[in-house]
Amino acid sequence: MATTVDARPFEPMVLDFLAYLEFERGLSRNTLEAYRSDLLQLGAWIERRGVDGLEAQHADLAGFLTDLATGDPPERPPVANATLQRKAACLRSFYRHLRREELIFHDPTAELRAPRKDQRLPKVLSRDEVARLLAAPRGTEPASLRDRALLELMYACGLRASEAIGLEVGEIDLAAGVLRASGKGSKERLVPVGREAVAAVRVYLERGRPVFVGVANEPHLFVNQRGTGLTRQGLYKIVQRHARAAGLDGKMSPHTLRHTFATHLLAGGCDLRSLQEMLGHADIATTQIYTHLSADRLKDVYFAAHPRASA
Repeated sequence: MATTVDARPFEPMVLDFLAYLEFERGLSRNTLEAYRSDLLQLGAWIERRGVDGLEAQHADLAGFLTDLATGDPPERPPVANATLQRKAACLRSFYRHLRREELIFHDPTAELRAPRKDQRLPKVLSRDEVARLLAAPRGTEPASLRDRALLELMYACGLRASEAIGLEVGEIDLAAGVLRASGKGSKERLVPVGREAVAAVRVYLERGRPVFVGVANEPHLFVNQRGTGLTRQGLYKIVQRHARAAGLDGKMSPHTLRHTFATHLLAGGCDLRSLQEMLGHADIATTQIYTHLSADRLKDVYFAAHPRASA
C-alpha cells in the first residue's frame, strides 16, 4: 500500500482540494461542481470496498473507472467516454494535490488512463451557409439590429455562448477592432473583430440597444427587450430562429459558429498557435481537432473538383 502521513476523512480532503481550485486556480463554478460530484462518487465507491482514500492504489482507481465504463452495477448505464476522460483528469488532479500537500508519498494516478474519447468532429457551416445565416436578421427594428450584431460577432471572434452573453459594452473597442473575452476559469483574452462585425455592432449600439435599455445602467452589450442581459436560453432561441430562416434548421447551435470560425481561419492560413490564443484554449491539443476538420474539407473540395480524383 502507498505510505500515508495519517488517516483523514475523505470528504474534508475533497473540500480542501476544491478550495484550492477555486481560490488559487480560479476554476469556474460548473467545473468545481463537476469535480465535487466525481470525487464524492469515488469516495462512496472506495468506502463500499473498505479502501481508505489516502491508501487507494492504481488498481482501485482503475477499477472505479472500469465499473463506470461497463455500467456496474448492471442497473446503471455505462458512462460515456468523454465523461470518463473528465473523471480521470479529476482523479489525477486530486491525487497530485494530495502529493503536493504531503498527505501521500506515491501518486496512484501516475499511470492512470481512461478510454479514449470519441473523436466526433463538430459540425461547421460552409461559407455560403454562414452568409445566409448572417443575412437572416432583416429590417431595422432593434431586435433585428441586435441579432445581426450578435451573430456577426460570434462568427467574427469565435465566442462561446457564455462569452457572448457575458460581454460588456466596455469590453469591445470598435475603433481598434478588438474585444476582451472572459473565458473558462475567468481567463481573459483579446480577440480581433472584423470589419463587418464592427459595423453591425456600431449600428446596434446607435439604433438598437438604446431602445431596449433606455436610461438604465446596464453593462451587458447584448440585452433582451426588457433591457437586461441576454440569458443562454435567449441566445439559443435567437440562433435557432435565424437558422430556420436560413434553411439551417437542426444543423447548428450557438457553438457551431465557434467551430466554423476556427475551421475557416485554419483553411485561410491561420497558424495553430494563433488560433489557440483566439479560442482561449489552455491546451493546444484541444485546438488540433480543427486540423482534422480542415483536412476533411480539403478532401471534399479535392474529390469534388479534381477530374481524376474519382473513377
